[in-house]
Amino acid sequence: MVLSNPLVPFIIGLLTVVLLLVWLKLPAFVGLIIATIVVGVITPQVAFAEVPTVTAEAFGEVLVAIGIPILMAAIIGKTLMESGAAERIVRGFLGLTGNDRSEYALLGSSYILSIPVFFDNVFYLLAPIGRSMRARTGGKFAVYVSVLGAGALGTHMLVPPTPGPLAMASELGVDLGVAIVVGAMVAVPTSLVGGVVYGRWIDHRMDIPLRDAMGTTAESIKSAADRPIGELPGLFEAVLPIALPVVLIASNTIADVLLPDGSPILSVTAFFGDPNIALTLSALAATWTFFRMKDLTKEELEGELTEALKSGGNIIAITAAGGAFGAMLQNAGIGDYIAGGLSDLGIPLLMTGWLIAGLIRIAQGSGTVAILTGASIMAPLTGALSVHPVYMMMAVGTGGMLFAWYNDSGWWIVKEVAGITQEETFKTFSAVNFVMSVTGLTVVLVLSTLLPLQ
Repeated sequence: MVLSNPLVPFIIGLLTVVLLLVWLKLPAFVGLIIATIVVGVITPQVAFAEVPTVTAEAFGEVLVAIGIPILMAAIIGKTLMESGAAERIVRGFLGLTGNDRSEYALLGSSYILSIPVFFDNVFYLLAPIGRSMRARTGGKFAVYVSVLGAGALGTHMLVPPTPGPLAMASELGVDLGVAIVVGAMVAVPTSLVGGVVYGRWIDHRMDIPLRDAMGTTAESIKSAADRPIGELPGLFEAVLPIALPVVLIASNTIADVLLPDGSPILSVTAFFGDPNIALTLSALAATWTFFRMKDLTKEELEGELTEALKSGGNIIAITAAGGAFGAMLQNAGIGDYIAGGLSDLGIPLLMTGWLIAGLIRIAQGSGTVAILTGASIMAPLTGALSVHPVYMMMAVGTGGMLFAWYNDSGWWIVKEVAGITQEETFKTFSAVNFVMSVTGLTVVLVLSTLLPLQ
């Protein structure tokens, strides 16, 4: 039966999204939910009567994961901007790098922060800094979006103890130390090419204006860029809302690796290192600075935070709908179908691992699902490799970056948090994914030839 082929719901889902979002220009949330239902209706694996429930459950699962962090990030973003804290951090960065190399500060920050912290949380935290840099430098926003995505993606997909790479290392039997060293060797040049080289190239071909986003207006950001430094918070106070969740989440990650099960410290780090708690504490710190610097009444503060939460609610709705769309495609079996079709084609093993993970990423949206699926498929075949299995891990990890589009919740986060259009998101974040994926595979093939580690 034709409908039993997972390619059918995938293609129809793709066409539905394009029709609703690009041609009819429906709100993203509405279009994605309709597309999710359409895919469910034509997917034999989902009973017709269960389509509404499955859609709601998939939406809810994403909501549980991102709801509180995004709302807190909305508060952090607005208060960092309006208090002048983001501007103070930008001036600190630019004092070290200068305007001409300002993107390296953002690239390095996102690269380091994404080792212990998920990609989404890193983008929430650093996007206000990128927007403030755009206001101060008067341009280069395409570069800033590119380097924020590239730095976070590089470590998020390749370097343990980030959960995805950590699970890949376990699945493929790769020593954790080797995985970290080789992961960094691949991630650094990959992030540089995707973020800086491509970012500068696309920046010369498009100018992304500063728009209202995350409850802040472009005018308020520009006005902060003109304030004397004496009217801005101190550097420590400005950095605290960004550093605090990173330290808390990192402590949980490190404790999980170093401490034995049952250690009483683990319960403490698990509580404070949970993104919901860590970002809530960060939001409180940022709010205090905002309240102090703007000299607000309690009623005015409530109104300002409510506006931030409204923008966060819109981002949550769109992101969760994108996640539901990707989950419904996964229910259709498109990932397993692609993996099964490619594993027997006789392509060289490293290329096969890269291609399987890449096509799964395109088909169902989640980079983490793509690399975990790719690693599990390729694990039984690593014995036939003439190089160390860490290179299979790297091939799968770079394949999982291949392309981001409407079914990726992270794609919508980048679009909404950065305040850019769909077209601009494709030209920056989606293209950065592709450039990094191809560059990463090239680096893997070169390293595996020069340093086979066998």
